[in-house]
Amino acid sequence: MQLNLTGHHVEITDALRDYVTSKLERLERHFDQVTNVHVILSVEKLRQKAEATINMKGNNIFADCEDENMYAAIDALIDKLDRQVRKHKEKMTDHHRTEGGLKDQPFD
Repeated sequence: MQLNLTGHHVEITDALRDYVTSKLERLERHFDQVTNVHVILSVEKLRQKAEATINMKGNNIFADCEDENMYAAIDALIDKLDRQVRKHKEKMTDHHRTEGGLKDQPFD
């Protein structure tokens, strides 16, 4: 997984970079086909904003979140991305049974 971290009106410190990297590992545990993640951290007046775009096999996912604290915004962003990644993973898995079921039974 390639991570691009960008800051608008905020300096990306080692602590912020490590925090985002550790949080994104949770996404990689759920779905290992994530190829590229682009995270943008920005400050607009008193609002801290975090947004991310995930490129993965079959889909691109985008989420953003605002909060008064940058770390809280990152946490909320990761929660949103995690939900979307799990939903995408469930859509990709085939839930239909190939043997048995109603397909093999004749209609009366």
